[in-house]
Amino acid sequence: MSVCIIPARGGSRRIPRKNIRDFCGQPMIAWSIRAAIDSGCFDRVIVSTDDDEIASVAEDCGAEIPFLRAAGLADDHTPTVPVIADVIHRLDIADRTPVCCLYATAPFVLPGDLRAGLARLADTGARFVIAVTTYAFPIQRALRRAATGEVEMIDPARMQTRSQDLEEAWHDAGQFYWGRAKSWTEGGAIFGVGAQGLPLPRYRVVDIDTEEDWQRAEWTMRVMQQDGRA
Repeated sequence: MSVCIIPARGGSRRIPRKNIRDFCGQPMIAWSIRAAIDSGCFDRVIVSTDDDEIASVAEDCGAEIPFLRAAGLADDHTPTVPVIADVIHRLDIADRTPVCCLYATAPFVLPGDLRAGLARLADTGARFVIAVTTYAFPIQRALRRAATGEVEMIDPARMQTRSQDLEEAWHDAGQFYWGRAKSWTEGGAIFGVGAQGLPLPRYRVVDIDTEEDWQRAEWTMRVMQQDGRA
């Protein structure tokens, strides 16, 4: 048995109602629900939300809404781990059960990504398996920009270092995390000791927090659909 939990609160501020806003012909959350169902990984696909409209849309897309999330776990500052742990506790999910947190705003996640994450969890015994991707530019050569517009290197010692000689850096893809139920309820950091990174290609990683992000994500999705990759 394994469980997918999709957190989807109703109070998004930067892009209002973004979890159910139309994205390339479907509610945004529908992309994540469909990927979870099509992966064949899960006995249950559950949406954790505090919002009746999101709950209704999610149910229409094939997800379960066993209860509405408490308001205390649905504000701007609530971390992901307590939300997933809340579902695990309330449904009495056994400690060894593989549980995947899949974000509602991850339209580029593919069923195969979720299967690969579950396999990595089983093969390595990792505490968490995290979808990651590489930065497009060496972070060691990042710039700091002042309010006046002036720029300077954050690490001037790297000014003359060739890009190919710098260590490749990775970041959270913001799509999904696999972990055993006990790992979620213990309350530790997802990125702590014992976490494994599952690489995803950069073109399928878009952090959708602004209208510009949204537009770029739709452009990317349309190209992928034309190429038969979505």
